[in-house]
This record gives sequence, structure tokens and C-alpha cells, in this order.
Amino acid sequence: MRCSASVSPATRHIVFGSGDRIAGTVYGTIIVMATIAAGAKAFEDRSWELIAVVAATVVVLWVAHVYAHGLGESLQRGRRLDLGELLAIAQREASIVLAAIAPLAALTLGALEVLRASSALWLALGLGVAALGVQGLRYARLERLGLGGTAVTVGVNVLFGLAIVGIKALVTH
Repeated sequence: MRCSASVSPATRHIVFGSGDRIAGTVYGTIIVMATIAAGAKAFEDRSWELIAVVAATVVVLWVAHVYAHGLGESLQRGRRLDLGELLAIAQREASIVLAAIAPLAALTLGALEVLRASSALWLALGLGVAALGVQGLRYARLERLGLGGTAVTVGVNVLFGLAIVGIKALVTH
């Protein structure tokens, strides 16, 4: 996927994830979107608390992933992992946490009153849907799918995100 030359590779990586970490980006994005959707009504007038809940949820799930993968790899190797191996797992799974950066930045714009809180919330969810669409496109390119297969793959990913947005709309209205 080509992005404008004015957008740095680091920014693209934060907003849309990296090609080699699709699973963590998709998982992290879904977790972030679901947490925002679930907390939107409860924290309607407390944007900073919603930001804290979303960030804490993503970090806890990242730690759980690192721990679970560490246990699994320890069992596979028949020994305890050393610190370097555990840090490699943590780095490999970091895309879960990175997926939260753009939506949290959007929520922060609402908390700082740069945007209305409701607009910031919808922007955060929109960024999540866009990230899922990009991951679908990456997968389709990897698999060298034709136009139809690409449309289905991107569509399924986007529908995942839109389902979460729909749940948010049902819960808060």
C-alpha cells in the first residue's frame, strides 16, 4: 500500500501496523475498539478515564500474550527462556500495544478539548476500522489475491471493525 510521501514510515507503522506483525495489529486493534465501544457510555464525561482503561487493557493483554508465549516456548524448548528470548517475544508481540497509539491519540484530542469527546471517540473507532482494512489489504497482497479475493479479505476485516462500531452505537444510544 502506498501512502503519501509526507507521511513518515514510522507514522504509517504506528497508525497501520507493520506487514510482519499483522496478527498483533489486528488483535490489538480489535481489543482497543471493543474497549472503547464498551466504555464509551460509562466514561462519557470522563475521557481521561476511558483513555486509562483502554491503555491498561491493551497493556495487560500484551503482558498476558508475552507470558503465554513465553510459557509455550519454554515448554517447546524443554527449558526456561533466558531474558533475551523473553524480550524477543515481548518485541514480537509489541504490535498489540502499538495498535492502540492512534486511537488513544484521537481520544486524547477529545480529552484536551481539541475535538468534542464524541468526535474523538468516532475518530478513534474510524482509525481502527481503517487499520483493519489495511491489514486485510496486506494479507491479500501477501497471498497474491485477485481483485475479488482482495475485496472479500478487506471487506471481512472492515466488517469486523464495523460490527464493533455497531455494538458501540447500540450500547450508547
